[in-house]
Amino acid sequence: MTNVNQSFDFGTKENTNIPLAAKLRPNTIDEYIGQQQVLSPKSPLYVAIKGGQCHSLILWGPPGTGKTTLAEIIAKHANAEIERLSAVTSGIKEIRQAVDKAKLNAQQQKQTILFVDEVHRFNKSQQDAFLPYIEDGTIVFIGATTENPAFELNRAILSRAQVYTLTKLGVEDLNAVFVRACTYYLDNENVTINIEDKAKEQLLALASGDARRLLNLVETSVALSGVKNGISVLTLEIVTQVAGNKIALYDKSGDAFYDLISAFHKSVRGSDPDAALYWYARILEGGGDALYVGRRLLAIASEDVGNADPRALPLAVAAWDTFHRVGPAEGERAIAQATVYLALAPKSNAVYSAFNQARALAKQTADLEVPHHLRNSTSEITKALGHGDGYRYAHDEVGAYAAGENYFPPEIAHTELYFPVERGLEKQLKQKKDYLKDLDTNSDEQRYK
Repeated sequence: MTNVNQSFDFGTKENTNIPLAAKLRPNTIDEYIGQQQVLSPKSPLYVAIKGGQCHSLILWGPPGTGKTTLAEIIAKHANAEIERLSAVTSGIKEIRQAVDKAKLNAQQQKQTILFVDEVHRFNKSQQDAFLPYIEDGTIVFIGATTENPAFELNRAILSRAQVYTLTKLGVEDLNAVFVRACTYYLDNENVTINIEDKAKEQLLALASGDARRLLNLVETSVALSGVKNGISVLTLEIVTQVAGNKIALYDKSGDAFYDLISAFHKSVRGSDPDAALYWYARILEGGGDALYVGRRLLAIASEDVGNADPRALPLAVAAWDTFHRVGPAEGERAIAQATVYLALAPKSNAVYSAFNQARALAKQTADLEVPHHLRNSTSEITKALGHGDGYRYAHDEVGAYAAGENYFPPEIAHTELYFPVERGLEKQLKQKKDYLKDLDTNSDEQRYK
């Protein structure tokens, strides 16, 4: 059982309806917990904040990592007014109102920080509306986003704002947040929190690196446990009851979702069926669509397995078809079956690479004419032009192969694009390709010397 008792100055918190997370929001950069990768004492951002200097920036990170708090701290250290917008509920009208307030502040020699939460939800025109005021110094722009700015924000915004990446809080940082919460209860409500070691471990794990979620869990757990003789005892049963099932930390269009899909794809490509099943299950537990995984398997079958095992593609199609025929319960299992098969199948990206090279070559040589012997002789006119002249019908040749024939334009006659690997069926395909190449080399009827 852990008893926590440290000293912090939280100021006056008279409104008991304010959530604990809001009551414990840090007021200065030295009270801020975590993000040492961008806020170590000698880092440029820390030095700038301590010096009361602020510049336009984008804070990118998961929920509960301190993006809003950091914006508030920057404003306080710079003695600047802060205008807050949420891209979820605001539009051009609200942007203009915020800019108008910033202009009034500028007339009074007061700096304005415009903080936009969920900035990635603004469309291009809404994002563009900030640009003139960033450039002329009317506002210092701080945007917060849970999505990759490189994909979600205009280049014009990114070129004018420094991007700082915030990460999930580690166990040590979460523990510091927990200690602060316990100290708050002791100093402000005369409540000592005793927590079972396993309950604390579960609490920190359930927070998933999110300080706000941790504080919400603590607040609810204390309320549920009650206070007897000035002591609140938090047990594993109480914490589990409060937290319920752990909620998946992604939505179907967010970066975290694509990170899971990426992990799934790389696990199959890396021939690890256990990891592939795990990431597939993570996607399903988060409410993801099994058919999205099914579509990815179709891509994997041609991109990563290829002709090393041609059975992979029809198996992936069969899993897709099974899902449509029998529904999610059995269909999800069929996709799991295909996942395991593709993970353990021999791998080759030879077709994938060859096709990409073929597309690039076709783009570069689009002006090359089709050789006459490969053209169709569809009329007397085309026949007179020599279309089809000298074409050798493969089925009339020994082994149904016209040794020495060439099916490229003469300018790129000896191009090779497909290089089978020494794995699975492609090993045999490579032997066949090498055999045919040898026949061409030794043929007396070579099309191009």
